[in-house]
Amino acid sequence: MKKLVIFDLDGTLLNTIFDLGEASNYALRKMGFAQHPIPAYNYMVGNGVRKLMERAQPDADPQTIEMLLKDFREYYDDHCTDATKPYVGIPELLKNLSSEGIDLAVASNKYQAAVDRIIKYYFPDIPFIAILGQNPERPPKPDPSIVFEILEKHPTPKNEVLYVGDSGVDMETARRACVESVGVTWGFRPTSELKEAYADHIVSVPDEIMKIAKESDLI
Repeated sequence: MKKLVIFDLDGTLLNTIFDLGEASNYALRKMGFAQHPIPAYNYMVGNGVRKLMERAQPDADPQTIEMLLKDFREYYDDHCTDATKPYVGIPELLKNLSSEGIDLAVASNKYQAAVDRIIKYYFPDIPFIAILGQNPERPPKPDPSIVFEILEKHPTPKNEVLYVGDSGVDMETARRACVESVGVTWGFRPTSELKEAYADHIVSVPDEIMKIAKESDLI
């Protein structure tokens, strides 16, 4: 049985794509750039907001990217809960894992202030032992430093840790951290990406994560 389950946020716990896309389009529109349809952002998110802006406007110079980032955050800070919703079954999964004595953590490439606000808004009663967003002093995922920081705060043998995410970035993060991975199919990336990134497990409903957490012993 696992002792700690670490979750990615966007595309794993919460469907945030509309609010992320709207904030991105606001920033692009404010500077006179072409906007993108919301589904296009499925392939732009996952590596932090700076990379999102670089992908949304690939010809922009560093100064322009900084302006886009400022405008993005200006909008997103006020609208990050407009359309965002937990995926079906996620609140129940988190409560059930916690009731089994399994610790929970969040590891996201979203900037910390937004992570804190969103988790508090959608999961106020879940006792996460760590809620980590992007830190300028720490490389973003797929660098495993965010996992190591969680384990430093809450020491747990790696074979008792499960990492859950929706993208190849997440599977690579777990692989580099040497912890067991679960790829979820309800997020922003296709199942093929999870397979190509060597996910240890791929699940289509949250209940399957509980089964893996209670039974799995791959590593």
